[in-house]
Amino acid sequence: MKKMSLLLLAALFFAPIKLMAQPDPNFHIYICIGQSNMEGNPRPEAQDLENVSPRFLTMQSVDCGDNKMGEWRTAVPPLARCHTGLTPADYFGRTMIQNLPEDVKVGVVMVAVAGCSIDMFDKDKCEAYTASAADWMKNIANEYGGNPYNRLIELCKKAQQDGVIKGILLHQGESNTNDENWPANVKKVYDDILADLGLEAGSLPLLAGEVVSADLKGVCAGHNNVIQKLPETLPQAIVVPAYGCQAGRDRLHFNVKGVRELGRRYAGAMLGTMGL
Repeated sequence: MKKMSLLLLAALFFAPIKLMAQPDPNFHIYICIGQSNMEGNPRPEAQDLENVSPRFLTMQSVDCGDNKMGEWRTAVPPLARCHTGLTPADYFGRTMIQNLPEDVKVGVVMVAVAGCSIDMFDKDKCEAYTASAADWMKNIANEYGGNPYNRLIELCKKAQQDGVIKGILLHQGESNTNDENWPANVKKVYDDILADLGLEAGSLPLLAGEVVSADLKGVCAGHNNVIQKLPETLPQAIVVPAYGCQAGRDRLHFNVKGVRELGRRYAGAMLGTMGL
């Protein structure tokens, strides 16, 4: 018996050790959250579907055919869900890789819900908010397992095994137009995300895009006054201006040209934090 124990110990001692792969510091990951303008409203055009660099990736947030939740793929739109449109994250990522060294990859993790309040991304309010939402919004939330915030954290934890989270992109506010509590609510969401991902408090920039602006008669343009105050509550916030970004006929959503330009501006803001 003693001999068998010694043999077992010896076998365990000399067994090959499986090394855990370390996250790639050159794989820069960005969290993308918001409502319809973030998930993408306008249909992509041919130019949006072509020549997407394999250095720009998206983590699938829901199952779509052969694309399975939690897997990385080249970021050919749609990025949010199976039938959503072009999002600012599309041209954010494309612009980032054009301006970063060739050994750097960019990935986005997106959870966005059309029409939702900022409460959808508050871990303490998400469940109750979803329960009281319209059926069409519940259907979207159900694609994210019934709790978009939990799905976001689940995906981000998986993404952290592969790369390093560098920032958060937010486009939300139309459903909270003129709500003076919005900056404080955004800060809570920001703080909760970092805490739940084990990141140092205040360690990431948050890029907050304006809604369709007054120069284009945006329906919710008044909320830009609130968005512009966000850095007073959240010093890590950078406001991405939307003036001149073309809108659709509803003056609520950006059209494809507006989405592309807004995405480039998100990238410009992020590159600015890197001194580029």
